[in-house]
Amino acid sequence: MTAPRKIALLTTGGTIAMTNQGRGADVSISGQALGARIGGAIDVEVTEVFAKPSPNMSLADMALLAQTALAKSRDVDGVIIAHGTDTLEETACCLDLLLRTDTPIVLTGAMRTFGAEGADGAANLRAACRVAASPSARGLGVLAVLADEIHAAMLVRKAHTSSLNAFTSQPFGPLGSVVEDRVHLLLRPARRSPELRWGGAGSHVPIVHVYSGFEAGALARYASDEVDALVLSLPGGGHVPADLVEALEAVATSKPVVFAARTQGGETLNRTYGYVGGEMDLIARGLIPAGTLDALKARIAIALLVSSGADRRAVAAFFDHFRGV
Repeated sequence: MTAPRKIALLTTGGTIAMTNQGRGADVSISGQALGARIGGAIDVEVTEVFAKPSPNMSLADMALLAQTALAKSRDVDGVIIAHGTDTLEETACCLDLLLRTDTPIVLTGAMRTFGAEGADGAANLRAACRVAASPSARGLGVLAVLADEIHAAMLVRKAHTSSLNAFTSQPFGPLGSVVEDRVHLLLRPARRSPELRWGGAGSHVPIVHVYSGFEAGALARYASDEVDALVLSLPGGGHVPADLVEALEAVATSKPVVFAARTQGGETLNRTYGYVGGEMDLIARGLIPAGTLDALKARIAIALLVSSGADRRAVAAFFDHFRGV
């Protein structure tokens, strides 16, 4: 008889571990109680890493979670991480950059609290377990499984505040799905994300959303030594009002400044628009295009890079990976 697949479940809190006790939802369900909901012929080993709402997850927390997942991955067939959905995409990105293992690492969560009518947590846990236990999921990098869809960590994002189908990988789509407890993988990423490490140092990397009429004076605070790097979320393929370019160029002389497209679809351009404030002009002034990464994921990557002392050249080399060939 074949031995049952062995899965490590790491719990961190989030809606999947929350109940509403009359004053709003908060974390109250133990990791063991979540593990008991998986069921089936799978051996589940539970470790409660955190018990907090996911907006409280720091970069240091994510690094600890990566370290824990890597240690567990050596002795199991797969690792599941139960996580709050608010920042799940950020943790997924961070883990994908930090972890190098072929063992499936799968994040999941819930849009409805534990025990609520129509709660989705148990179904998401079971689907994530099927993926984590599947040999076909090995070597794919970190995954997210919600609503029976399998998403790549560097593509997934939360696109709705409350829908059970809140997560998407548009414009590319999910890698596959779970149907009748069977894992169907239709796509595989062309290559893995570059490997980064957590240097342990705190890093201040704000995201600035630029809009029509953005005031140039507001950028002065980001030239401070207290800011390690800057991420811009820009209109179109990466464009700013002309009166911002000198201020942005000044910031870029002292620290990495990366710009991402705020469209949530497509990628930053490189050689289409040459007007003052167009992406060609910004690149010539020392700003770095994020390629296919959105601002949230770009920020995670830069925070890891600067925590290890990376300079502008190293940051630019990293983002080259997401600009195509």
